Amino acid sequence: MTPIANARMLLVVAAAVVAGGVAAEPVHGRQGAELSTVRLADVQMRDAAVLPDTLTGKYYIVSAAPGAAVRAYVSEDLVDWEGPHIIYRTPPEMWGEEVAINGIWAPELHEYRGKYYLFLTFNTNYRLPEQWDQWFDWRPRVRRASQILVSDSPLGPFEPFSLEPTLPAEMMTLDGTLWVEDGVPYMIYCHEWVQIVDGAIAMIQLEPDLSATVGSPTYLFRASEAPWVQDTEVERVTDGPWLYRSNSGKLFMLWSSYSETGYTTGIAISDSGRLAGPWVQQPEPIFRDDGGHPMLFRTFDGRLMMALHAPNSGPGQRVHFFEMEDTGETLRIVRELIPG
Repeated sequence: MTPIANARMLLVVAAAVVAGGVAAEPVHGRQGAELSTVRLADVQMRDAAVLPDTLTGKYYIVSAAPGAAVRAYVSEDLVDWEGPHIIYRTPPEMWGEEVAINGIWAPELHEYRGKYYLFLTFNTNYRLPEQWDQWFDWRPRVRRASQILVSDSPLGPFEPFSLEPTLPAEMMTLDGTLWVEDGVPYMIYCHEWVQIVDGAIAMIQLEPDLSATVGSPTYLFRASEAPWVQDTEVERVTDGPWLYRSNSGKLFMLWSSYSETGYTTGIAISDSGRLAGPWVQQPEPIFRDDGGHPMLFRTFDGRLMMALHAPNSGPGQRVHFFEMEDTGETLRIVRELIPG
């Protein structure tokens, strides 16, 4: 058994009440995390994603955890959540001894063909060969890339297909997500603005088991194409793409960048109804109150929901759920779901 697998073989321990009035021992999840039942309003969280898993009949929300890890909370009603389950912790050997992974960004949990996949971004401080800071003030270009891990359970253990990123190591990529078109899986991801100035969203085909990429990427659009994106020479950011097929057959993509009001979420629509586009940006964003990194899911009773975090910085960051209306032409926020 590999060191990665060994580190994940701790089982969930049931709470035990000792006779004689001794208090129950705390319940622990995988990798020893102490579990409790919480409301998301009480948990600092950003860049989170929800999987309504029909196989288990439960909702799973995942987000990054300290120590280059991924945490999950589990719920049956979107109100009370049990966690955190630490479902993945990065081993030191992941990208080799020279490249120390110091964090995970924006994990997503997907069920596909009976298995569970984590799409996540590994971040490091390891500098790429080409830098601009010797010419002018610019952020370091570092190893940062999206990668796919696989498991038989939504709570892990998750294993990588390779100890190298799914996307090319020389590219600064992030926020990979899964989309299937005509039975073919694709990763949709962001190419970091730090490396290419005007951030982009791109697509690349995946192998049927999601183990590797096939062919070359296709760029779908740049941040500057959206009229609501702040007109600036820097921070033309693309974050958090999420695709959705409308009841009308139209293909929508939610994504985030910055506007004059802070972190903002907009909608792009494919003119062809297909992933390759061309993509047209809606003039007005769907959410502009310093919140973003959106994703969509359906509740078990059929309601369309959007999850995003707001605000975009500080200890007040929380995940918010919004009930959505699919008009056929666009998406509209109906109301925020606030647990009673």
